[in-house]
Amino acid sequence: MRRAGKPRRASGYALIRLLRGGICNTDLELQRGYYAFNGTPGHEFVGVVEEADTLHWVGKTVVGEINLACGKCEWCRRKMGRHCPHRTVLGIVKHPGAFREMLTLPEQNLHEVPQNVALEHAVFTEPVAAACEILDQVNIPAGAEVGILGDGKLGLLIAQVLAAHGATVHLYGHHRDKLAIAARAGVDGRITPSPPRAAYDCVVEATGSAAALEQAIAMTRPRGTLVLKSTVHDRLNVDTSPIVVNEITLIGSRCGRFEPALEWIASGKLHLDDMIHARLPLVQAPEAFARAAERGTLKVLLTN
Repeated sequence: MRRAGKPRRASGYALIRLLRGGICNTDLELQRGYYAFNGTPGHEFVGVVEEADTLHWVGKTVVGEINLACGKCEWCRRKMGRHCPHRTVLGIVKHPGAFREMLTLPEQNLHEVPQNVALEHAVFTEPVAAACEILDQVNIPAGAEVGILGDGKLGLLIAQVLAAHGATVHLYGHHRDKLAIAARAGVDGRITPSPPRAAYDCVVEATGSAAALEQAIAMTRPRGTLVLKSTVHDRLNVDTSPIVVNEITLIGSRCGRFEPALEWIASGKLHLDDMIHARLPLVQAPEAFARAAERGTLKVLLTN
């Protein structure tokens, strides 16, 4: 890996030294041409602030929200900066990512990591926030049964967050070792070629597969809610008639707030160590990406 020079820190930004970075499926998709990406990837990170306009931040261990909003448009005025049409996105859209020695982010994007949270747990903050977003979008009462399709990295985090919230979670996947991780967090993991039909008022699709969408629709009860977490880049050929006939509510779900994510991580209720499959130094980033792309691999961490 080529070492990058120290990035220029603009006013209102912090200069952050990377401590840990996490490779996710989006990073792998960027390698394959998603968003016509060219640059430094990486948006799951924990680091220490080296420089900042606000002295409070200097020396703090932080994580950072990945959307850099303009702060001026209608969406920003409505406090919906994650949907700002002018935003850049750390390591994804027009802002160099975290997989380098030093990165920059606006101070307003930073969140201090609680002292009782290990670095290797803090690096999960961004995907845990994505899991928490479901609870901001859908009312899931304690004890409610929720079906989740997909036992990959995000599916496992969603299952654990919803179970910690108090839902009765049934996770459908294909890997007994991954379902065992969820089971340790109180999740009912199930291997089945055909999940039950019309079984849940709330279903979460997190497979990353276009084919799974029809399964998720079939699992949802009439007037139920289907949460779409997968960002499938293929065109979908889906029969929409069951959605209309059964009056199913479709909700797209993306990034989430970091505050509840850090609270769940600090609570110790999420089994994050079990999800770390490899740790490699930043100078071995190509090898780390190759490991992350191997079938069955969960989280691969970069250390600096």
